[in-house]
Amino acid sequence: MIRDHDRSGWFGASDTHFIMGSWDTKTFANWWLVKLGIRQQHFENLQMMTGTVLEHRILEHLGIRRMDRQIRIPRLRLRVNLDGEDCRKVTEVKTHYKDFRVTRPYWMQAQVEMFAARKPVRIAAYQVTEEDYRNYFLPIDPRRITFYPIQRDDRWLEERYLPRLLYLRECLVEGRWPRDGAAV
Repeated sequence: MIRDHDRSGWFGASDTHFIMGSWDTKTFANWWLVKLGIRQQHFENLQMMTGTVLEHRILEHLGIRRMDRQIRIPRLRLRVNLDGEDCRKVTEVKTHYKDFRVTRPYWMQAQVEMFAARKPVRIAAYQVTEEDYRNYFLPIDPRRITFYPIQRDDRWLEERYLPRLLYLRECLVEGRWPRDGAAV
């Protein structure tokens, strides 16, 4: 659950699609201005609010008691927020209305969570209904939870992600604009 909306100065696991995508886009430019602390961005809609409200209730239903732990790795300027975890694994909650699939951004987020937490990650996808959008207090329906264990890819982390993250960390600390392709 997100409590602090200041996204500046740190990279999160959910930022990974920006880190790994093209840096020559307006979307990246807007995101980079947020990271530099020049721009604020706080977007919210009904689906996001519903997911936020249901997240803890889903984790509690699954018997997961440790929630919202933040892991900071200062040398990388990496700040990873875990939805829920036990001693063996991390559970990342995603709510969806129709068909769910593990998209590339979700997969990359899970890779970074595994890197930071040093344990496996599974996605718990919960299918919401129109009734859930109207009433956040409905009981959690276990038939609408699907689990997706994510396989860790150390090669992707070491060869693709970390070089780009390290380069962006350097640019962030120095307050300069990154050049696409410079981290390769």
